[in-house]
Amino acid sequence: MTDHAVEALQQVIRRAAAKHAPLRVRGGGTKDFYGERLAGDVLDVGAIAGIVDYAPTELVITARAGTPIAEIEAAMDAHGQMLGFEPPRFAAGGTLGGAIASGLSGPRRPYTGAARDYVLGVKVVDGTGRALAFGGRVMKNVAGFDVSRLMTGAMGTLGVITEVSLKCLPRPRNEATRMFDVGCQGRHRAASYPRGWTPTRRRTCKRTCRSSGRRATRCG
Repeated sequence: MTDHAVEALQQVIRRAAAKHAPLRVRGGGTKDFYGERLAGDVLDVGAIAGIVDYAPTELVITARAGTPIAEIEAAMDAHGQMLGFEPPRFAAGGTLGGAIASGLSGPRRPYTGAARDYVLGVKVVDGTGRALAFGGRVMKNVAGFDVSRLMTGAMGTLGVITEVSLKCLPRPRNEATRMFDVGCQGRHRAASYPRGWTPTRRRTCKRTCRSSGRRATRCG
């Protein structure tokens, strides 16, 4: 089956390669602030979008790079599942390709893993315009060097991501968020921390004191 959107992408890359001209890969544009200074003509991958396959019983989803993260999360939420690395949203319109190319993960990363830990396979177009595929749609599919995970966080420098297969996680039945006052008033000494709460916030408080001109010793 011919993929006209990917073919059009390949043609643009081949013309740019022939002229040695840089390209600026762009999905939703929500991470333009991240990485090196932007240069080159915009290479929009927004047309390469849509969920290709989703097997809730297998905990695997495959979608094209321009697919909005919100669309993917809505489809998974209907089956009680989630992306375990919680891709952060800096604005509306963030895409799957951007989430993987940037390699950014949310606050659940220390407990469930980073974005690259969920990548099973990718399809990319390299700098010469060739369409390549690495990995697959099953949990154990790599023999040798795992190029699909190498693409995570590469910021498009190794190729333009066109499709990604990810493993999913069941969404917790219940979630709760706790918020503690860590103001610099000396009220939060070690004895007052809840069970399991680490003193990391105390260091954060000290930085806050310095930036506000107060003495760090007031943090207790």
